[in-house]
Amino acid sequence: MTEIETSRLILRRFRIQDAAPMAAYRNVPDIARYQAWPSPLTPQAAADQARVYSEQDPEQPGWFQYAIELKADQSLAGDLGVNLHDNRRQADLGYTLAPALHGRGYATEAVRAVLGHLFHRGLHRISAECDARNTASARLLERAGFHLEGRRPEFTLNVNTGEWTDTLLYGLLASRCQTRPGAHRSSR
Repeated sequence: MTEIETSRLILRRFRIQDAAPMAAYRNVPDIARYQAWPSPLTPQAAADQARVYSEQDPEQPGWFQYAIELKADQSLAGDLGVNLHDNRRQADLGYTLAPALHGRGYATEAVRAVLGHLFHRGLHRISAECDARNTASARLLERAGFHLEGRRPEFTLNVNTGEWTDTLLYGLLASRCQTRPGAHRSSR
């Protein structure tokens, strides 16, 4: 199992008991408005999703969802997904953090740790997208070293509201990453 540790966080495989706290933060309207999943997330759908996440393989192409756990109290703070491309040299990432924890640097810490881990594994490029209205997420990506590569007008259909939103495209090459691979500990 892949686990990434920082000074304040453990990024680990999802567990079934993560379902309820995941549903709690994903169902917050200000969080769900920027995401692609249907809201509200029912308890059964959250349990099903946590089960799927717990079975994903971070070494195989496709999505792997890390649970972001606070070391201080072992609570679920959020999640961070990595979509490894078939060529195993590129990936996309996305993240969600419980709103009560915003503004404390947890999401930036988690993103930087995953970047270090992925680039240390030999990835060449990591991409991310965000809703153009989500300025906090755009700032986080820029703090983590990503470069704005473009904007797609009315590209994403929000499944909850039916509105079309602009999408910002970000990218980061291994050669431009300032995250030190040794800044985290990883185990299998």
